[in-house]
Amino acid sequence: MSLGRERHQKPKQLELPQAGRGEAPRGMRSGESRAAADGSERSGSDGEKLLELVVARSNVEAALRRVKKNKGSPGIDGMTVDELPAYLTANWSRIREDLLAGRYRPQPVRRHAIPKSGGGVRELGIPTVLDRLIQQCILHVLQPRIDPSFSQHSYGFRPGKRAHDAVCAAQRFIQDGRRWVVDVDLEAFFDRVNHDVLMSRLATRIADRRLLGLIRRYLDAGIMAHGVVVERHEGTPQGGPLSPLLANVLLDDVDKELENRGHAFARYADDCNVYVRSKRAGERVLGALRRLFTKLRLRINESKSAVARPQDRKFLGYSFWYAKGSEVKRRIASKALVAMKDRVRVITKRSGGRSITTVIRELRGYLVGWKNYFQLADTPRILADLDEWIRHRLRAIHLKQWKRGTTIYRQLVKRGLSPRGAAKVPGNGRRWWKNSSMTINIAFPI
Repeated sequence: MSLGRERHQKPKQLELPQAGRGEAPRGMRSGESRAAADGSERSGSDGEKLLELVVARSNVEAALRRVKKNKGSPGIDGMTVDELPAYLTANWSRIREDLLAGRYRPQPVRRHAIPKSGGGVRELGIPTVLDRLIQQCILHVLQPRIDPSFSQHSYGFRPGKRAHDAVCAAQRFIQDGRRWVVDVDLEAFFDRVNHDVLMSRLATRIADRRLLGLIRRYLDAGIMAHGVVVERHEGTPQGGPLSPLLANVLLDDVDKELENRGHAFARYADDCNVYVRSKRAGERVLGALRRLFTKLRLRINESKSAVARPQDRKFLGYSFWYAKGSEVKRRIASKALVAMKDRVRVITKRSGGRSITTVIRELRGYLVGWKNYFQLADTPRILADLDEWIRHRLRAIHLKQWKRGTTIYRQLVKRGLSPRGAAKVPGNGRRWWKNSSMTINIAFPI
């Protein structure tokens, strides 16, 4: 299965009203990350008006391109991403004035729950497309100013970093002899972020009080569930462009403390692993982390956190194993394999009444992304077994759709199976899974 090449088209320019006084010049490419000296200075402390940069025409156009690329579902007002450009053309002047004057009030987010692989649900907060645009504008201005100050061991939602980098860093720590891991799981992290603590951390980095006020209003915006708006006093719901940056700002205190103590660790958002050389050292680190997170008004999920051997834990969907010579290798964690097989079973269920072409199209869309993420796995045998299992399921779909024995016989012979071999398949009745494990793979070179 191969993916077609995407055609890259030049995005249409957003027709915004002309800039007013105080707006940044058009030549400034504020949608791109700019290099900072060291990220330690307070943004806006030299008189820089950050909110004017947020609403600058070039920044809004760059943010709109990002929002359109990310797509996403509507918020509580029902406005879609495709409807946003026309709305901005008609209303941006008023919205911009409200933002600069501190009158703009974000709308509540729409609650949306998605099931988690380990059970339970993850609560998402879907902002309106207009609020997603404004948050993206804020992100474009703040990220290049704040991100350089973050720890090198923080990998989540940062330019130039990805989950694979965190997994490879963990592998190096283990290979260096740190054969114990402090695996910390925060309890409902995004739902428990304390607004006062977060704003105090932001205030040390941002001098523009108007921008701080706008961010606070986004934090305080309610959540609409079942038609009722519920006030929110803590949490920064996943679903908005700004939430990952705010999470990194809050957790940077923990990163810096771990760095000061000389620990080897990798953090991706709220998933943090610290690698040590003994279980006793791990217990000390876990105790220190409890105290650090308590200061941030966060709680460790004790049932999911532990000091253990790395091969017995998972990190970002991966785990580790030891090859000959004690070389540390990467593998797909068992929970990730179970989740993948559950998803494939849903896509390839034989009672769906869909054509094999439709099934393969949906399966390809899922497997391409899955394979790209788990390409670091050093377990070719497991991947080969998965490949054969998926082909087995596709053959079973073929057989069930043919149904009648005469049709099965005719189609198998047509595809190159010998008449004698083809005759054995219908003889097993409607045992689709057993039939599809026979020598009919000759007829299905997929």
